[in-house]
Amino acid sequence: MSAESTDTKFIVPIKGVEKSIKLDDRAKSELHAIGMMDDKGKLKLKGVSPKMLKRMKMEAVDCPVFKKELGFIQCYVCSNFHSRIMGKVYCKGEPLT
Repeated sequence: MSAESTDTKFIVPIKGVEKSIKLDDRAKSELHAIGMMDDKGKLKLKGVSPKMLKRMKMEAVDCPVFKKELGFIQCYVCSNFHSRIMGKVYCKGEPLT
């Protein structure tokens, strides 16, 4: 895959799924730490409407960093997420610690 900017290493298409993919414990702890999830586990993404959040839960990507299918919300809060344009995620592709 080619990248259009120097920050982007991968361009990953977003696909719809029938059932939302659950967030793993690492993603939940990161969301909680940065204030995007409350104590009850409800997502509170700043600048994202409830309607868009519902749509995002029904989307997935084949993550080139984790080498598996992830829910789009987990991708969205990843430090490698650069942007989302016209159904594609621009990913930095850097290794995560």
